[in-house]
Amino acid sequence: MGGVHGVCYGMNGDNLPSQSEVVQLYKSNGIGAMRIYSPDQKALDALRGSGIAVIIDVGGSGAVANLANNPSAAADWVRDNVQAYWPNVIIRYIAVGNELGPGDMGTILPAMQNVYDALVSAGLSNSIKVSTAVRMDAITESFPPSYGVFRPDLQQFMVPIAQFLANTMSPLLANVYPYFAYRDNPREIPLNYATFQPGTTVRDNDSGLTYTNLFSAMVDAVYAALEKAGEPGVRVVVSESGWPSAGGFAANVENARNHNQGVIDNVKNGTPKRPGQLETYVFAMFNENQKPGDETERHFGLFNPDKTPVYPITFPPN
Repeated sequence: MGGVHGVCYGMNGDNLPSQSEVVQLYKSNGIGAMRIYSPDQKALDALRGSGIAVIIDVGGSGAVANLANNPSAAADWVRDNVQAYWPNVIIRYIAVGNELGPGDMGTILPAMQNVYDALVSAGLSNSIKVSTAVRMDAITESFPPSYGVFRPDLQQFMVPIAQFLANTMSPLLANVYPYFAYRDNPREIPLNYATFQPGTTVRDNDSGLTYTNLFSAMVDAVYAALEKAGEPGVRVVVSESGWPSAGGFAANVENARNHNQGVIDNVKNGTPKRPGQLETYVFAMFNENQKPGDETERHFGLFNPDKTPVYPITFPPN
């Protein structure tokens, strides 16, 4: 159950619909999967019986550290946030950390191990997988894609994490944003290539593969990094990808729609290196007026807080 294309449900807004309304909005738009950034009880209650698959983040760096240091805290977390809802809520992955920095990365693997052990004890480790979400700057040498490798200062963390994922048959969650790559390097990266529009083909002379969009090239750089870490069998799930519709450079409705519709339509094809389905979560469901950071951060939504679409978008049947 649940889809291969999902949408991230961020809650950094003071004007957002109720969790039950949000679940209905997912259903009415044919969105088969959701990511939430903490085990929000009202959201999990609203998901009961919905058929929507979900990624649950454990929370921020403090939550990860607590789970790393305390196996009983991990057991309590699984009891309260997984066993209390499974199987009425289709929990697909538990994300232990989202884009944690180098100073916090040492806590990720111990926390993942403790959560995994708690799932084993609960008899759920085959159904629910434990992972962590990394940002693209964990990869260096991402062009051409075959050169992708985990950053030297992160290898001490990422190589054992990759081994854990392989051993538990879990995917690596990756937040993949062509927008930020384009924004930071518009002279080198064509806009059409970043937004799934025709007109640019890039050949990776090392692999012989050709790319018509930046998103696929970035995902394949993650696959190359996993190979170099010794774990070519670990799957990648794109746990975030999006484009802002206002608030900054190249942030407009046309580019956002082209990118996000392209991501959704690309899901069924995978990438040149890994053809087949590529499970992907678009960021984000709503424009969130309390999200910190650049103005663009508050304009990544597919929908306004009043549930009207920011621009037309179509989710194919799962």
